[in-house]
Amino acid sequence: MSEDFYNELFNKQQNQEAIPSNDEIADWALAVIHLLYPERAGHIYHSVEELKNKFRLLQDKLCAIMRATKACRNCNMPQLAEKFFDGLPELYRVLNTDISAIFQGDPAAQSEFEVIRTYPGFYAIALYRVAHQLWLDEIPLLPRILTEYAHSKTGIDIHPAACIGEYFHIDHGTGIVIGESANIGRHVKLYQGVTLGALSVAKDMAGSKRHPTVEDHVVIYSGATILGGETVIGHHSIIGGNVWLTRTVAPHSKIYHRPDTPAVKTV
Repeated sequence: MSEDFYNELFNKQQNQEAIPSNDEIADWALAVIHLLYPERAGHIYHSVEELKNKFRLLQDKLCAIMRATKACRNCNMPQLAEKFFDGLPELYRVLNTDISAIFQGDPAAQSEFEVIRTYPGFYAIALYRVAHQLWLDEIPLLPRILTEYAHSKTGIDIHPAACIGEYFHIDHGTGIVIGESANIGRHVKLYQGVTLGALSVAKDMAGSKRHPTVEDHVVIYSGATILGGETVIGHHSIIGGNVWLTRTVAPHSKIYHRPDTPAVKTV
């Protein structure tokens, strides 16, 4: 490689301020989750004041991360950080519904402790919920870092802008993809390999509704692919494994793949 190339890279680094790594940013989010769920933490706080101090430190850390990444150049970072932490009781309440859905929906789960400590679905959902709240607070960059970190650890790819209701259950999870404009209702269960994607990835569709809507009490089995912003899966429906859908399905439907035909069957 030429000397000019080395000089170009060196000069670029000199103009770059120290930025926390993606792992460090994820560590901040995981520290928040560990405060909510000491089952994951391995650390016990011995007073309420000690717990409060830890939350304050993490709030300050969020400000420092925003400042270092320049994720929010013209915003009031302390105010945004305070807003995020003020919203933690509601985030905690919703996460508890997810834990309940996973425990009640999986016969293999022996306890909610097991769900919190070991289930990749809960891990991915928890990081998504943190990232989604940051997204709603209009803090850029950090939400994508968190959900991509969860993706790298679990194989579950959830865009932080996706809207997902309470009692969300991911079973097994590897290979699940949930796109940016997907809308998922309450009491929805997804198995591994499910894709809620777009029919087109043209750049001029940015900001449009490109991904499906899944209404309440829907189960989608492994390998199903559901595409399109106008596609709606009606409430209380069951979508079988390996189904390919680009059309709306009425409530209370059962859709399954017929391996002997190219079509899907509606019951």
